[in-house]
Amino acid sequence: MPLSDLSIRKAKTREKAYKLYDELGPYLIVSPSSSRLWRMKFKHRGLEKRLSFGSYPEVSLRDARKLRDDAREVFAEGKDA
Repeated sequence: MPLSDLSIRKAKTREKAYKLYDELGPYLIVSPSSSRLWRMKFKHRGLEKRLSFGSYPEVSLRDARKLRDDAREVFAEGKDA
């Protein structure tokens, strides 16, 4: 299920960091210190890698989705992001 700005803003901190997944790849890590960091996991040449897009709200949900799409284009060309 896709994330919304409202669900991100309402996300409560927990004792341990946890992930909120958006559609098609990016996820937001909500840490106990209230930071919210955008990440995306992908495989390149058989190796699992992670991209960091920045922190929310500096990088909005819309921006994270755009960065996801840009990264997927790069991967489709066979390049590493």
